[in-house]
Amino acid sequence: MDRPSSIDNKYRFDNFFNGECMPYKINGRLPAMGWNSWNAFGSGNNEELTRAMAQKIKELELDKFGYKYIVLDDGCYNNQRIDGKLCNNPEKFPSGFRALADYIHSLDLKFGMYNDIGTRLCSGLEVGTHGHEALDAESYLEWDIDFIKVDNCYYMWDNATFADPENARYTFAPNIKAIRIDGEEIPLSSVMITGPVARIEDDHITFIGTYDGTAPDHSPVGDRSSEVRLVVSSSEDRKASVSITYSTGKEEGKGEWLQLAVDDKVFYDDLLPESDDYIDSENIEVELKEGNNVLRIMNHRRQENTLRSYAALMEQLDIQGGKDILLSCCEWGKTQPQHWGYKVGNSWRILNDITFAVGSAEGDFGTAAWDGDYTTNITAQYNKAVIMDEFAGLDKGWNDPDMLVIGMNGIDLTMNRSHMAMWCMLNSPLFLGLDLRRVTKGDELYKIITNKDLIDLNQDALGIQAKRIFTTKKCDDPSKKYIREIDRIDVLVKPLSDGSIAVGIFNIDKNDREDEISISLDDIRNMIKLDESFVSSGSFMFTDLWTKESEVRSSMSINIKGMKACDNIVYKVTPV
Repeated sequence: MDRPSSIDNKYRFDNFFNGECMPYKINGRLPAMGWNSWNAFGSGNNEELTRAMAQKIKELELDKFGYKYIVLDDGCYNNQRIDGKLCNNPEKFPSGFRALADYIHSLDLKFGMYNDIGTRLCSGLEVGTHGHEALDAESYLEWDIDFIKVDNCYYMWDNATFADPENARYTFAPNIKAIRIDGEEIPLSSVMITGPVARIEDDHITFIGTYDGTAPDHSPVGDRSSEVRLVVSSSEDRKASVSITYSTGKEEGKGEWLQLAVDDKVFYDDLLPESDDYIDSENIEVELKEGNNVLRIMNHRRQENTLRSYAALMEQLDIQGGKDILLSCCEWGKTQPQHWGYKVGNSWRILNDITFAVGSAEGDFGTAAWDGDYTTNITAQYNKAVIMDEFAGLDKGWNDPDMLVIGMNGIDLTMNRSHMAMWCMLNSPLFLGLDLRRVTKGDELYKIITNKDLIDLNQDALGIQAKRIFTTKKCDDPSKKYIREIDRIDVLVKPLSDGSIAVGIFNIDKNDREDEISISLDDIRNMIKLDESFVSSGSFMFTDLWTKESEVRSSMSINIKGMKACDNIVYKVTPV
């Protein structure tokens, strides 16, 4: 198996971090809305069920609220390729994918599919898109897809879920014991180590790489990668030789891939020869400019390789068809896709799945949770997404805390309502994940998923994710502080295109709370840029987006004493 290209590939380090967008990225799209098969049916989805869900979208008129995409998740393909090509599972999808796409398009809906950047899908089928990008793009264009969700299981260049842990060789640099410039050894005590990962242990530097962001204990805000940096002064423009004493490994924190740059120019980007013992590398020639130069020793391949794999498929789709196909990057926040997802995708998952207990075609609705120790719950996803507003927008894309679990077992109607309100305020993609046959027009589930006022927040033309301006949990900056404990109330504010704002108040706690909360106009102005017409207004219309009740208040102030467990209030506040 070929390893990923190094310094000569088009997605190398300097292109990766300089902000260039790739030509096939679709900008200006609001968060996608629709239905995905996974939470409802897992790998048990089939053609009959998919057609039934499309029919229910039309029967319930959910498409009029924006739910347009019908997406087949894992479990739809044949268990092996035929002549190198993907094909439908003949028992589950006997008519084939093009016939299903034609049917969905005949309903004025959009058709989406699934794959993986690895060698296999997460279900284990050996039909991942790696190495087959051109053929797969041909198939997807033939099937007339509008959307594709691409997962990250069995990925060869990272120690990802189901992948070989030894693939850490690609994602970390070797341990470094000495650095020499033109033969002169630089004391390790004089170098600077940036980021939260790398550190000096005994007589060497280790963990030069990037945090695995999939785990819930790592904040998505701030520098997630580490580098070793050294300022090198030169009296003139000249060439210099750099060598290191290193030891390689294939474990978390100790790998084989070294990147060496001066400022933003890369001079080495490749695997070093394996060695358990410390050995000296060959000399690496670099260019120094007159003045101060920053020598950087690092490994950003965790992000670069993942981006390159997603880009390979999207580039082929563009080359072969040029059709506007939305990409949902589903790599679980592992490589901090909020920093690079905008180059190829319209949204990027920020954590692992919101539930592992999916439903089935036999009437099991699946189980979800409000809270828990890992990622498989509503609040774990929310806790990360709520401080990620800086990464979202029409010119970028959308943070994706996974599909809606409304209607699954384990969460009550209050939790369902708060879940819906959170995802709308956070500009998350809105993909229903329940068996729509259990929904009737006018019932409680229907009222939640068709709350037009909330959906309008999610689909507002301004495309600004809400910012957390206050939390009862003591912290220096509520908009950036990562808080995992749920014993708190949060206040979120979202500017809207008509000059109004949305204010969402969420009790994250599973217990009733008695906190007294007072939010003033100045509190909001200190965190959010507001229209001058809003600031200068003498009165404001407050509309509760759940009860639909409105009242005019003489000041922009919100005062609350206590909230029920897991409850929420969302106001639209309009200057009068």
